[in-house]
Amino acid sequence: MVRTARYLQEKLKRKDQTIILTGSLIPLLGLTPSDGPFNIGYSIAKVQEFPPGVYVCMNGKIFTSEEVEKNITAGRFEEVA
Repeated sequence: MVRTARYLQEKLKRKDQTIILTGSLIPLLGLTPSDGPFNIGYSIAKVQEFPPGVYVCMNGKIFTSEEVEKNITAGRFEEVA
């Protein structure tokens, strides 16, 4: 997801759009608790507030494509310091 966000930020010709990529760390299967529905709703709510650019929404946070990394060990997306 991070690589996709950076690719889109670099390659998109139109710079007047706001794109938020989102997903789920816990797959949505039947009645299994998942963060997916929350992440989708949060993305939809926030897309109108952010300036044009490409963002990643995970763990109840929205990151720019330049400032996010996936921490596989911790199982979350984090801001690059």
